[in-house]
Amino acid sequence: MSSHQFLAHQPLAAGFTAGLLLALAACSAQDASAPPASKASVPPAVLNQPEPEMHREAIASAPETLAKRADYAAEARQMPMIAPAPMQDALLPGYRDVPREQYQHLADNPVHSVANEPVSTFSIDVDTGSYANVRRFLSGGQLPPADAVRLEEMVNYFPYSYPMPEGDVPFGIGIELAQTPWNPQTRLLRVAIKASDSKVAQLPPANLVFLVDVSGSMDRREGLPMVQGTLKLLVDQLRPQDRVSLVTYAGEARVVLGSTPGSEKAKIRTAIDQLSAGGSTAGESGIQLAYAEAQKGLIPNGINRILLATDGDFNVGISDFESLKQLAAQKRKGGVSLTTLGFGMDNYNERLMEQLADAGDGNYAYIDNLREARKVLVDQLDSTLSVVARDVKLQLEFNPAEVSEYRLLGYENRALKREDFSNDKVDAGEIGAGHTITALYEIVPAGAKGWLEPLRYQSTAKTQGNPGELAWLRVRYKAPGTEQSRLLERPIAAANVASPGEASEDLRFAAAVAAFAQLLKGGQYTGDFSLSDSASLARAARGDDRFGLRSEFVQLVELAQSLQTPAPSHARKE
Repeated sequence: MSSHQFLAHQPLAAGFTAGLLLALAACSAQDASAPPASKASVPPAVLNQPEPEMHREAIASAPETLAKRADYAAEARQMPMIAPAPMQDALLPGYRDVPREQYQHLADNPVHSVANEPVSTFSIDVDTGSYANVRRFLSGGQLPPADAVRLEEMVNYFPYSYPMPEGDVPFGIGIELAQTPWNPQTRLLRVAIKASDSKVAQLPPANLVFLVDVSGSMDRREGLPMVQGTLKLLVDQLRPQDRVSLVTYAGEARVVLGSTPGSEKAKIRTAIDQLSAGGSTAGESGIQLAYAEAQKGLIPNGINRILLATDGDFNVGISDFESLKQLAAQKRKGGVSLTTLGFGMDNYNERLMEQLADAGDGNYAYIDNLREARKVLVDQLDSTLSVVARDVKLQLEFNPAEVSEYRLLGYENRALKREDFSNDKVDAGEIGAGHTITALYEIVPAGAKGWLEPLRYQSTAKTQGNPGELAWLRVRYKAPGTEQSRLLERPIAAANVASPGEASEDLRFAAAVAAFAQLLKGGQYTGDFSLSDSASLARAARGDDRFGLRSEFVQLVELAQSLQTPAPSHARKE
């Protein structure tokens, strides 16, 4: 049925649905001794009526429409998977709509010709929320929306063994080049960054403000109860020199607990345990009050950070996207950063959570279970709280004598103009202690078959300068507390290219995750590479999987494979 036919039948479908509700109500009044009807059953009186196709679709989907539970994951487990009506952004079979969740739509980075655009510039990103959010969808029995998948956050979710820093530079840089697993004509170039580690005990004193959404939308198992469990994990890590405040917001914002030393853990836990959810969501006033509390307890040269725990469903006060971003960007000038911790489902505003953290010089994580909470706030607490480099920008200039085309995998919302690289007033990403960051480029060697058709009227002569150099890498960053950036530069040699089997375990695993992310978004550039291929590549590159994260990834790919139903054949004659 076309979209025009669907719209034309909407009044008829609404009338039929009302009749169906009455029929279902009548059935519920039958003799209690009769066996209960299954959720997928329909009253015989309705089934016996000759209905057009639109009505039959309404009958099939009526149980799902009527089962309005707050727990979407439980609903998905209990109900049969009924395919939704076709949608423009449903790129993969098996996709189900999440109409109230909000994601930023980002098209994949395009292919660039080195002859015309030799320079690629972007801001680094250490957020990992997309991976945990994708895991939530898959664990709930459905494929994620394409816009929920950000490749760089999927790849950067995992720890890697990258070169450590040398000298006075706060991070190390590593380069690796291998044949692309999904395209033998191209090469996969990895730029790896590893920040210096720092033990929690060595961190400067912390002034933390827990900003908790206690509105009605958080009154669910994955909402406030998960927030309380998460924050109590962090409380266990507090030191006597640390201080914590607790601010909540629903219809209005209030300070539940003033600045309290980390040694008074029982008092902080009690304040967290006493929280309850209900009411509207005045998120903007909550953020304003949290910044005011942070400024009152500001620790010079210490860690001053707000941890915002919410589903992002703001509906009182300033709630538009750009105004909230500007608010966070303005407040960061006072020396207080903002980390966002995403919770909940159905009404989750992921777009706001990710961009607020970016504007607030913080990081974004999605908490789908307490294991993820422990990873973010216990195992990686130093990375979450301590910044070793600010406004980090990467720029690659490709050599046309060695590379004809390239595309950056991920970082679509981190792209910068070429002139932004040297402009210290342009904001970029932060690197926390111990963070690993991976940037992947798929490149076409000069003379090899690429994505672009050759031009008829342009010169095809190869540049002869700097033979043996694949590209020139530039990195800019600011040390904490400074406003003038430092520049690092180094050539990337056109070294021998490793086969997919000869590449390091880290590169092979990162490639498997990158392929998986691309396949979830439709696989525009992955050719015949499949989810099964991604799982096999990752399985062989698990290495020393200390926390079991890589094994879990393999299971998620296999789960996605089972949810991806075969596309209908168009070869059959009607």
